[in-house]
Amino acid sequence: MTSRTLRRRLHHGDVDGKKNEQLETSILDSLNEPLLGNYESDRRQLERYTHGDSWNDERKKEQLHWTSIFSQLIAQWAQWFANVIFGSGSTLGRLLPFTNDSRLDEKGTILSPLQEERLNKLQQRLKLPFDGSLTEHQDALRQLWQLAYPGTELPALKSEAWKEMGWQGSDPSTDFRGGGFISLENLIFFASKYPKSFQRLLHKQDGRRAEWEYPFAVAGINISFMLAQMLELQSGTPTCDAGIRFLDFLGEDEMAFDDLYCVAFQMMDAQWLAKRASYMEFNEVLKSTRSQLERELALEDVSSVKDLPAFNLLNR
Repeated sequence: MTSRTLRRRLHHGDVDGKKNEQLETSILDSLNEPLLGNYESDRRQLERYTHGDSWNDERKKEQLHWTSIFSQLIAQWAQWFANVIFGSGSTLGRLLPFTNDSRLDEKGTILSPLQEERLNKLQQRLKLPFDGSLTEHQDALRQLWQLAYPGTELPALKSEAWKEMGWQGSDPSTDFRGGGFISLENLIFFASKYPKSFQRLLHKQDGRRAEWEYPFAVAGINISFMLAQMLELQSGTPTCDAGIRFLDFLGEDEMAFDDLYCVAFQMMDAQWLAKRASYMEFNEVLKSTRSQLERELALEDVSSVKDLPAFNLLNR
């Protein structure tokens, strides 16, 4: 099934499509383990037997000597083979999908220096909690309000007006919890880059809505948290299929997480409408959104966020 066909299905409401098989990820084995045993141990054993009083069998001494030499030759051959395969100047090295500057992490995931740098920055963003006492964080909240309701009066940081955006109380800072500051950054990114989609979701303009709708801002925080879990971004290098595919996105675009957030938010709303859900079913809808997103990330012809079928739902 082509990506174009999948996009047509998604636009016709088939947001719970059948699961595609997960991508099989090739992971190269490192050459850190010794080949044919430990040569240094063999050498010490040879010396012990050579100088020991009990070692009188010349044939055994000769056999051990040649075993040691053979082990050295194997080790040298393995090093030469590794240089041929991984050397940036070799023919095979140029054909493999990574360079001599790439590294294998402890679980075998290949990272380029650029991917590693961007992953570290993203993980630092994820670790930063929201702090209502910081001017920078206060200003970010004000920026979000101005993007959501341009031309309206800016309310105090503690005001009943914030409930209109989908915060649970008059003080938005109490809603962040595990979402952290990045969840606020995600909302600002969404409002700035895809203002039409942001406004449609904020004001619930699409479809037949429930009497008890999901709170927009709090839903956004939950989506940020869900993505971080799904992609295994909390610490270390992702090893799940979705996380490994995301690393490819990150290598192409530093803001891949923020763009994927916008797709996930739009996808969640589509799931919400398809299921005719109400407030108490939000967690079920979020799980369904995660499953759908994982299926799209597993498609073979996807190399960036913009290749995802659900990306077509977004409007600038």
